[in-house]
Amino acid sequence: MQQHEFQINLIIFTSLSYAFLIMTIHERVEQALDTIRPYLEKDGGNVKIEEITDGNVVKLKLLGTCASCAMSIMTFKAGLEQAIKKAVPEIVAVEALNLTDMNDPNAITPGGM
Repeated sequence: MQQHEFQINLIIFTSLSYAFLIMTIHERVEQALDTIRPYLEKDGGNVKIEEITDGNVVKLKLLGTCASCAMSIMTFKAGLEQAIKKAVPEIVAVEALNLTDMNDPNAITPGGM
């Protein structure tokens, strides 16, 4: 690799790294949710960030059919929570404000499949 090619690659890498660093936590969480949204939307649902606390806890609201779906616990745990924590490691917890009640006899939980 020639010197100028190395410099160009370093500049591109540095620019991308800098862009990642200047993205807010909120933007990074939205970006993580965007990877899951097509699956939610396919079934008439969606998700919205209600709050990200100073302690890096994300509070989500399930929308549309997701709000009353018996699979919402699975969607939350295996999809939303994992996507956020993987993409934004500084997030310490993810909470859903309107998750299906675990005691609902129709609720499908990660251990129940």
